[in-house]
Amino acid sequence: MQGLVIRNTGSYYQVRTPEGDVYDCKIKGSFRIKGIKSTNPLAAGDHVTFDLTHEGTGLISEIGDRKNYIVRKPSNLSKQLHIIAANVDLALLIVTVNHPETATTFIDRFLATCEAYRVPAKIVINKMDRYTDEEIEYTKALCTLYESIGYQCLTTSASTMDGIDAVRQLLSGKVTLLSGNSGVGKSSIINAISPMFKAKTGILSKCYDKGMHTTTFSEMYELDNESYIIDTPGIKGFGTIDFQKEEVGHFFPEIFKESDKCKFGNCTHTHEPECAVLKAVEEHRISQSRYTSYLSIMGDAEESKYR
Repeated sequence: MQGLVIRNTGSYYQVRTPEGDVYDCKIKGSFRIKGIKSTNPLAAGDHVTFDLTHEGTGLISEIGDRKNYIVRKPSNLSKQLHIIAANVDLALLIVTVNHPETATTFIDRFLATCEAYRVPAKIVINKMDRYTDEEIEYTKALCTLYESIGYQCLTTSASTMDGIDAVRQLLSGKVTLLSGNSGVGKSSIINAISPMFKAKTGILSKCYDKGMHTTTFSEMYELDNESYIIDTPGIKGFGTIDFQKEEVGHFFPEIFKESDKCKFGNCTHTHEPECAVLKAVEEHRISQSRYTSYLSIMGDAEESKYR
């Protein structure tokens, strides 16, 4: 039988067939050792082949070819990667400038990973109804920065429904991944798009103004026959993995563009003479925050614990 992985619970996968039936499935033991070096061999969005057992559950024997997938480093020191989702047409990064604040380093790490795995990405800044005038100005500055690089930015408020129609239009005919820190309102946006989903929402920790985890595993929601949303667990940090130092600049469009003018073809853009990227940072044509994020990922590539 053929099916689509719609949920990973940790101990089993929920797989939906083209007819709409959903089965709890496990993976054949031998399947885990076929060179898949990840904490989860399968993810929401994977197409699989499975056989039904006498108990009415499924046993997954094969995974279909992936057109892409997106990964992050697990929170522990595992050398393996964690697959967030597979076969994704669009990644929407949900961020907030307060309640809680999303760090630009987190944004840039996510965007760089999308570039590395060839997943188109856009940014959604949520909770606009809660911001002060100063925070609204900062939001505008963020949008100006990322749109100048090529990332579309949308502003929303899941509680007032402002901007939700624009997000809904982006989802049509696509498999869309929603990601972001805990507490930024991913599940609230999903419920605003379609209340029938009844995604779990949480509250912010009053002590730290951080989100409390409400989504434990990635889950796929069907908007219509051709449109899906993959909701992911809120994450505090976004660790990159398997990035080579000489490749990191390729995942920052503005850095990659300027690097063509560097004197040395293997320039790391950190100390070399006649480095066009360093010059662009000095002249504010590349933002300091983006360059700082670039350096932080270069640090990942140097540390053996990320290999």
